[in-house]
Amino acid sequence: MRVKTASSLLLRPARLSRSADQSARAIDVPNTNQRGASTALLLLFITAILVSAVVAAFIGHKIGYQRGYYVLQSEANKALQSSQAASSELEKLRSDNKAMTAQTEAAKQELEISLDSIKSLQKNQQEVEVEARKVAQTNAVYQAFITEEGGMPLRIVGAKITPLPENAFEYGFDVAMLSEDGQTKPLSVSLSLQNRDDFIEVPLERSRFTIEGIERIRGRFMMPKGFKPLQVKLVLKSGDETITQLYDWRLGAMVDDMPLSLIDLPEVSDDPVSDIPNQSASEKSANP
Repeated sequence: MRVKTASSLLLRPARLSRSADQSARAIDVPNTNQRGASTALLLLFITAILVSAVVAAFIGHKIGYQRGYYVLQSEANKALQSSQAASSELEKLRSDNKAMTAQTEAAKQELEISLDSIKSLQKNQQEVEVEARKVAQTNAVYQAFITEEGGMPLRIVGAKITPLPENAFEYGFDVAMLSEDGQTKPLSVSLSLQNRDDFIEVPLERSRFTIEGIERIRGRFMMPKGFKPLQVKLVLKSGDETITQLYDWRLGAMVDDMPLSLIDLPEVSDDPVSDIPNQSASEKSANP
């Protein structure tokens, strides 16, 4: 009886251990399922993060691409505008260069023409100087011959009176004389206007000269208001000779392109006077 009891007691613990083992296995199954679910959630989380990162990268790439595209397009437009401006400036420079080249060529041609004109003028001047020396030589020969023959008495070789603006007049008398000794002689001149009742002494710009050959008497005077001359009286005195010459009042032809004011008039011309007006009377006297 004791042995059975003991054997039965010994068999019970073995049963208990089986049930415990089964319960332990039952507990381990739920833990394994929980671990699989956690892994799945972790994978989903990581996948979501990766997807979010890819989407963010794509969006950022797109935004950056658009910004870069706009920047590049703006730079390209600026470069195009700069290129067009440079092309326009280059075209303008070419046009200016062409114009400057044309002006330079024209200036060269004008310079060549001017140089040719200067050469021609120099040549003409030399010819005129040579001709003047020839004339002077001829005059010297004639003058010496006339002097040896007793000289040439005082005489008038040309006379004129020309009307000017503002009731002014210009006179010109060419007088010739050669003395017997060939020396220069003093010459005094007086000029007067006269009508039936009155006469007026004309104030000459210069009334005293020296004469050896031909002397040119030039000047201008203002006609008194209301005075109408009929004759001009010219008196010349040189040494022992005196000439009194009366001319009928006859005006010379009006000068072409005559200015309206005396201020605009040129200087009195020293050209020779070849015209001799109508002479009313002439008186010559010589002191013995």
